Amino acid sequence: MGILEKIGDIEREIARTQKNKATEHHLGLLKAKLAKFRTELLEPKSSGGAKGEGFDVMKSGDARVVMIGFPSVGKSTLLNTITKTESAAGAYEFTTLTCIPGKIDYQGAEIQLLDLPGIIEGAAQGKGRGRQVVAVARTADLILMMLDATKSEQQRPLLEKELEAVGIRLNCAKPNIYFKVKKGGGISFNRTCPLTHLNERLVAQILQGYRIFNAEILVREDCTVDQFIDVVLGNRKYMKCLYCYNKVDEISMEEVDRLAHMPRTVVISCEFGLNLDYLVEQMWKHLALLRIYTKKRGEFPDLSEGLILRNGASIEHVCHAVHRSLISNFKYALVWGTSTKHSPQRVGLGHSVDNEDVVQIVTK
Repeated sequence: MGILEKIGDIEREIARTQKNKATEHHLGLLKAKLAKFRTELLEPKSSGGAKGEGFDVMKSGDARVVMIGFPSVGKSTLLNTITKTESAAGAYEFTTLTCIPGKIDYQGAEIQLLDLPGIIEGAAQGKGRGRQVVAVARTADLILMMLDATKSEQQRPLLEKELEAVGIRLNCAKPNIYFKVKKGGGISFNRTCPLTHLNERLVAQILQGYRIFNAEILVREDCTVDQFIDVVLGNRKYMKCLYCYNKVDEISMEEVDRLAHMPRTVVISCEFGLNLDYLVEQMWKHLALLRIYTKKRGEFPDLSEGLILRNGASIEHVCHAVHRSLISNFKYALVWGTSTKHSPQRVGLGHSVDNEDVVQIVTK
């Protein structure tokens, strides 16, 4: 029996098993087996497989956004409109067959936008070009899920299900579980909170399925079986996702209003160019990029250009962005902005900067 058949059998058994307290243990073991087979399917042991022509796109710019969606939802049209890139667009499915890169210039940042072929149901099992599409999606800083406002509301849960099956978790935090495989000592299981889904016996049996017999586990929050399996596998990607509904010019105003008020959602019309500026603004917001200005002693800062850094960046990151040699000669920095108690404030390398802070580096 092949892996696909095994996956199908487990999925059918999970579907027909009643979900209650008595079956939680059995379902947990089934989910562990399912995750194991899916990992084997998507990461085959043989390393000779080709990546697929047109999918090996070099990462460039300050951030990467990948468009995921079913065929013919407007991904190529959006790329052509906001990046001035030529990607074939048509009113028929599978117009795009490879990965097409484009570039958005916004707030001094270069954001790479990738147009991928449309996903079909079963992409997680490798149908269509699902495996290549998913491999590129895992390299993104943000997923832009393109949806057709005129079609069934099932598009969104179906796409989320496909991404979930390949280990991409959307808009959720990594489980607060400490897990470390050891050379001996058996299974050490501890928790700092009440648990409703996990217990020591279930954890030990899940680990045995992965041939792990010695490990240290500390659960710091009430987690599900799926979350614990994610921690054990260690290859899950926790990614931000922005939902974008296209073709809103073809639906009622009431429906537009309903969609627009959904969390992390933007409504647009590529054909009429509606709300595209707001979409780019929301991409910037969800990427959580910072624009930092620098100044020389006795001069005004140049506010026309800035350094683009990731959220949580420190003065050390600023120094690296300016020139790597600054670290060895660093004395202190003066910072003006919202990250300080007063302006200017004298700070060290560990000081975290905020968006639009002004930084002056003082060297020895």
